[in-house]
Amino acid sequence: MIELAVFGAGRMGQIHARNAALHPGLNLKFIADPIDSPARDALLAMTGATLATPEEIFADPAIAGVVVASSTDSHAELIRAAAEAGKAVFADKPISLDFAAVLEVAAAVEAAGVPSMLGFQRRYDAPFRALKQRIDSGASGRLETVLMQSRDPSPPPASYARSSGGFFRDSAIHDMDMARYLLEEPVARVWATGSCLVSEELGAIGDIDTGMIALTTVSGRIATLMNSRRGPMGYDQRLEAFCAAEVLSVGNQRLSPLAISAPDGETLQPPMNYFPARFAQAYADEMDAFARLIAEGTPPLATMADGLEAQRLVEAAIRSLETGLPVDFAPDWRP
Repeated sequence: MIELAVFGAGRMGQIHARNAALHPGLNLKFIADPIDSPARDALLAMTGATLATPEEIFADPAIAGVVVASSTDSHAELIRAAAEAGKAVFADKPISLDFAAVLEVAAAVEAAGVPSMLGFQRRYDAPFRALKQRIDSGASGRLETVLMQSRDPSPPPASYARSSGGFFRDSAIHDMDMARYLLEEPVARVWATGSCLVSEELGAIGDIDTGMIALTTVSGRIATLMNSRRGPMGYDQRLEAFCAAEVLSVGNQRLSPLAISAPDGETLQPPMNYFPARFAQAYADEMDAFARLIAEGTPPLATMADGLEAQRLVEAAIRSLETGLPVDFAPDWRP
């Protein structure tokens, strides 16, 4: 059995800890979270893990890997400490809100040579993977444009948004990663615009809740990312890949496939209400990928380098949003 520890007992920590506890090849030995809460106690009881400090976890030679699902401001320090301790690391995005720290941590992980992966769960989602595999097979012809629409059910409180790094770093980073994953060639230009149309509370702290980002690759292919903090229909997660021979699309996953047809029309079930439900299986598959990375060296679908590149694109989008101008993007671009 592979011994693991999870940092964080919040929303993401609970998802990853439960998946680790349920995996037949993993033993969740420790959970680290400094906040004494009923949620933490319930998670410890459910998983059978022991509460521990980071120092205890990194000093334990039995711990083969750690999952960093704590608050964003703790990611960089914990990832770096894991690398120094020789532990495999699976970290949620982003690596850090400070891009200089992102560069340092990515370099430290590479230098240490520890197995690592980043939490871009859409790469592990069955519909998105099927779309990617169809494009890679050549059956669809050359990919020309990508359109992604990502909308949360409702805006978060300002207390969350204030520490999240802003809308693009918090949310659009997933779309940036998926665009890179599908386009598979360097981005040459980033253009972004945004407004606060939904939440006065978010506007009051200088954040946006509605945004559009256009990426143009070196060969002229285009990805358009539409993001909003509000989806009137619920959690809205759609993608269209326009190819030379086919148009591929992933629609919203519904609470139930039941459709009700009557003389006055057809009624479909609403979309799954938020990302924990929509991507439940993808998160489980991520944990399985982490187990295989440690046990067999199987490369993950999302690496620390992918996290760095997705965040570079996000930082370019933020620069474009601030200046109102497109950003000429290159491999050596830095904010």
